[in-house]
Amino acid sequence: MDSYDLLVVGGGINGAAIARDAAVRGASVLLVEKDDLAGHTSSASSKLIHGGLRYLEYRQFRLVREALREREILLRTAPHVVRPLRFVLPHGRGMRPHWLIRAGLLLYDLFAIRGSLPRSRRVGRGAPALQAPLRDRRRLLTYWDAWTDDSRLTVLNAVDAAENGAEIATRTALLSARREGDFWQAELSDGRNAAARAIVNAAGPWVTEVLGRLGATSGDGLRLVKGSHIVVPKLWDGDHAYILQQPDGRVVFALPFEDTFTLIGTTDIPVARAEDAQISAEEIRYLCEAADRYFMKQVAPDDVVWSYSGVRSLHDDGSADARKVTRDYHLALDPGPGPKLLSVFGGKITTARALAEKAVDLLGIDGRRSTGWRMLPGGDVYPAFLEWLDQLSGWMPAPMMLRLSRAYGTRLREMIGDAARLEDLGRHHGAGLYERELMWLVEREYARTAEDVLWRRTKLGLHMTEAEKTALEKRLGG
Repeated sequence: MDSYDLLVVGGGINGAAIARDAAVRGASVLLVEKDDLAGHTSSASSKLIHGGLRYLEYRQFRLVREALREREILLRTAPHVVRPLRFVLPHGRGMRPHWLIRAGLLLYDLFAIRGSLPRSRRVGRGAPALQAPLRDRRRLLTYWDAWTDDSRLTVLNAVDAAENGAEIATRTALLSARREGDFWQAELSDGRNAAARAIVNAAGPWVTEVLGRLGATSGDGLRLVKGSHIVVPKLWDGDHAYILQQPDGRVVFALPFEDTFTLIGTTDIPVARAEDAQISAEEIRYLCEAADRYFMKQVAPDDVVWSYSGVRSLHDDGSADARKVTRDYHLALDPGPGPKLLSVFGGKITTARALAEKAVDLLGIDGRRSTGWRMLPGGDVYPAFLEWLDQLSGWMPAPMMLRLSRAYGTRLREMIGDAARLEDLGRHHGAGLYERELMWLVEREYARTAEDVLWRRTKLGLHMTEAEKTALEKRLGG
């Protein structure tokens, strides 16, 4: 039987970040995930690294401060997958007062006073590109946050954990575990038994279900809230985003996505089960109408080329309105005797690193804290790498080179190897996906199925033909 210092249950962003933090400190770690890494909530976000401007309205100041600090860390340690993004806020009658929004932005700037991103500002008549996509002329404000590929960020945390000694076991569920002396004795779905000095339950929407398998309970409430998004052909030219206030008081993001698309979301719908992560026709209509209130280019449900939905597991703070439930996290340490059990409630992608640091501290795992300055795999984008990219331009199409460099950073150099022409990369599967990249994803990033590759490790499912996707499914067997 294998023995570990820590067994992490759940391969979303929180579980992967905790495994990484503990492994970097020198602990022996096993992470088990019943499906794929980022297979659920952590690949279904709005793709934002942000402090949460709207959280100021609910006076969640601690969360905003921490998230803005973590935003800066991610911009520094993962520049290939986390990039600055300018937001435009159109204002109109019936919305929150203009002065109130401006005051909120100034407070947001104050909390990020030492950050690297530009401050908020009013937009004058000298920015027609920001007004042009809008149906009506409006007063505009702008501010900056950041964008990420959420599932790639999760995978990179798991990869870094593995490179520091952690074992990452996908398609492996925790069936049961019991305390025996100083260890948890765990039964896994792959037929193994494992002993662990501590367990972290980072199962997201399934956190209470896992507690039941461990014979434990928690006095902490869990709220399951569904958030859905749609992708449509792009509604404007430019790399800026819009934040759209709605008559019901909600805000909807409209983001540039994959060069030729616009991502619109999200909703806040209370659900009873984690398995309820399916977008409804009503949500699709709501998001289309939210965009149509603002943009010249109108969209209808038939224009939706892709949609996704995730269930957020939020710590129940008693709020009656789902949109007002805190996005802050709560770490619950089981009071039972013997080996420790820590359950994670809530959280958001932006604060996963800070959550992980606190979780590992609570478990009493010693070792130097280093993830605040440690680059995620591929993040060491040094000048020599940029010069090497210039050499690729002689034979690699510019869109493909941009996609690969943003996905893999400096790891691209190892992936490309000695290739000097596209034919050297092996079979072309479509949309710029060659065999060498495919094998990298399978051998180095835990991908097993076509869905893992096309919708989580990449977003090439938006660009491939149906025939190409079917061929890849046959190639990988799923």
